[in-house]
Amino acid sequence: MADTVEIHGYCSPGFENVKAAFARAFEVEGDVGASFAATIDGEFVVDIWGGYADAARTRPWEKDTIANVWSTTKPMTALCALILVDRGQLDLDAPVSRYWPEFAQAGKEKILVRHILSHTSGLAGFEETVSVEDLYDWERIVGLLAAQKPWWEPGTKSGYHSITFGYLVGEVVRRITGKSLGIFFREEVAVPLDADFHIGLGTEHDRRVAELIWPPTPQPGEPGYINPEDVPEIARKVANVNPTFQATDTTQRAWRAAEIPAANGHGNARSVARVAAVMACGGEIGSVRLLSMPTIEKAIEEQCYMTDLVLQVPIRWGLGFGLNTVEAPIVPNPRAFFWYGAGGSLVVVDLDARVSFSYVMNRMGAGLIGDKRSVRPARALYASL
Repeated sequence: MADTVEIHGYCSPGFENVKAAFARAFEVEGDVGASFAATIDGEFVVDIWGGYADAARTRPWEKDTIANVWSTTKPMTALCALILVDRGQLDLDAPVSRYWPEFAQAGKEKILVRHILSHTSGLAGFEETVSVEDLYDWERIVGLLAAQKPWWEPGTKSGYHSITFGYLVGEVVRRITGKSLGIFFREEVAVPLDADFHIGLGTEHDRRVAELIWPPTPQPGEPGYINPEDVPEIARKVANVNPTFQATDTTQRAWRAAEIPAANGHGNARSVARVAAVMACGGEIGSVRLLSMPTIEKAIEEQCYMTDLVLQVPIRWGLGFGLNTVEAPIVPNPRAFFWYGAGGSLVVVDLDARVSFSYVMNRMGAGLIGDKRSVRPARALYASL
């Protein structure tokens, strides 16, 4: 068991048990540095952090520490598309090629906008091997996606678009607005909400970035090991052509500066929960209105509910978010939606309770879904409502 870690920040009266549950991640799972934040009706009731921003435990995790949150970036990207839907500039039932004509190549003329938002387009990975460095070249990547064939009939199955999601949605946003996804997010979401979240990070923020601590690779006979021969075809195909990331990739200035809108967003629990709060409150907080409730209702309409071809677990997809299920509820209320980031980060929006919460850390766990480090404070939060 690790030494006791001092937890900093604020908990409203009645939410002290959330702080205790958050501390357990350091004591039991050996968390290194992390943050947890929650809002009700757009106001923070929990905003806490603790530990260290580096593996050597020499740099404390501060109030303004941020981290690469991997796929917790995807809800931010989806929100940008939903803003355009709300403004009448983007039609969910239109073919992607209406906005991106080159996309109609190779039998993709019938792929709809809702297909790319729900991981059902058939473009779960690249047809040719792509390196991490290739991801920095937006034009090259969207050109590859425009030219390739879908891997299944669009709309019939889901296969997690781990990297391609951000380029597919981001290019549609760019074609409509003339702005990159990162710039659109900054101008239309982050700045109005005063949310410290970045898709394309400026050099001035480097000093605040926590060092990601990679999980060890499970070996045969160890928990979490997956025999390559047991991996289904689509998942194996994705693994074979998508980049294999290393811990050092996320320390590079080129990685941080690039806009990889499915994977390289930088923020902390406070900023993620702040963005999520606007959705939890029906699209509006104070004087900032990003969406209408009808658009949020569209976002949580079930698009596909099956064992995902890539993740190999049952996922109920909405538009850019996982939806709550009876079998494995993320929170007690039905109108909740969420997503995780590789290693353990998480964002949840609960329309019924008007709650949002997020967990962001630097020590990466081995999985994507159901990390105990975020489950404990989430349960404590709901016990306090």
